[in-house]
Amino acid sequence: MRDGRPPRLSEVPAFTAYMNTGWDIPDRTLPVVPGAAEAAAAHRARLAEALPGRTVVLAAGRAPVRSNDTTYGFRADSDFVWTTGCAIEDAVVVLRDGEAVLYAPPPAYPGDPRFWSDARHGELWVGAAPGLDDWSRALGVPVRPLAELDLEAGEDAEARRVLAELRMHKDDWEVEQLRQAVDRTVEGFAAVVREIPAAVAGPGERWLQGTFDRYARAYGNGPGYASIVGSGPHAATLHWERCDGPVLPDELLLLDLGVEVTSHYTADVTRTFPASGRFSPAQRQVHDLVERAHRAGLAAVGPGRPFTDFHHAAMEVIAHGLADWGLLPVSVDEALSDDGQHHRRYLVCGIGHHLGLDVHDCARAREESYHGALLAPGMVLTVEPGLYFHAHDLTVPPELRGIGVRLEDDLLVTPGGARVLSEALPLDAAGVEKWMAQA
Repeated sequence: MRDGRPPRLSEVPAFTAYMNTGWDIPDRTLPVVPGAAEAAAAHRARLAEALPGRTVVLAAGRAPVRSNDTTYGFRADSDFVWTTGCAIEDAVVVLRDGEAVLYAPPPAYPGDPRFWSDARHGELWVGAAPGLDDWSRALGVPVRPLAELDLEAGEDAEARRVLAELRMHKDDWEVEQLRQAVDRTVEGFAAVVREIPAAVAGPGERWLQGTFDRYARAYGNGPGYASIVGSGPHAATLHWERCDGPVLPDELLLLDLGVEVTSHYTADVTRTFPASGRFSPAQRQVHDLVERAHRAGLAAVGPGRPFTDFHHAAMEVIAHGLADWGLLPVSVDEALSDDGQHHRRYLVCGIGHHLGLDVHDCARAREESYHGALLAPGMVLTVEPGLYFHAHDLTVPPELRGIGVRLEDDLLVTPGGARVLSEALPLDAAGVEKWMAQA
């Protein structure tokens, strides 16, 4: 020991020599979802057709720093996953004419001093890690050491736009991944509802958030986005991700949840439950109006229809309902006009989006290819109208203040219409009450 300090292990030859011996080969099974490599090859072919002769460079990314030398969990870039079928931190893929070369940092095995000294890539630190040859065989592409990459992975806005527009159209494998994500999410809702009495008793929203996040982690990568658990007045906050309040026994509970499965595809489903198991008259009044708007939106989804149809259909129902309650300062026609939109005071967010590897999928697409496009078979999207009456909104009668309701389903556009992937969760108030009792 020098000056009271323990020796640097790298400066102790006996230790280094000893660490190089006596190691067997651990189980280095690759974390590749069945069918992912084949799907990625098909995706690369579509990209090559859209950008012939272009070289596209995509980086998987690196986990961001949480504090000092600790990081958040790693989640690979979605375009990288779509074109490779894998998620390797710090990896870069170079794509051209449907061919791919993947560059990744090699793991450090026994015999390499980094095995025990490199906290990012040493197998002693990070656990059993497949080698580059293992990845190459599994993915069907050349995989080379990252140090050999002589290209800079700069941002290519056009390529990202093209990728976003290609990803709007899901193939059969992707649809199956999304179906699994939705099924796991429905199961997660049931797990959360079973815990409402425990949450009311003390731990509150955090307990329900933790319940779902644990379920998502057990049956997938984890939640596909920050889980929203809003009780009482918190249900009126669009993105109540703090989840740090009580669960009030006589109030509504808004749950916006989604499981991201191991292929990185995520669901996005919302239901609003009465914590007591029974809606009050005022709560049911709001829920019933949102349900009517939601069903109008669902009915407006189908091939050949403008993407915005479901938005307008749901908004018309909302505006008429608010007018019937005396909450609009103008006529319904004026509210629905481009110069009005008064009903949007209680629904300022959009009410639907594409869904896939990202919860708000394909966001880099051109406006005319997203909101201005016609729906087509293979598209997966959400419909999610709501009403959000904040407790401090003086334009709302007292009995409605603090009530927030959102209903959200995930839909697959089919040749004949649309299929609701999340239909296992009831929509109507009576059905919700019955489902809660059974769950």
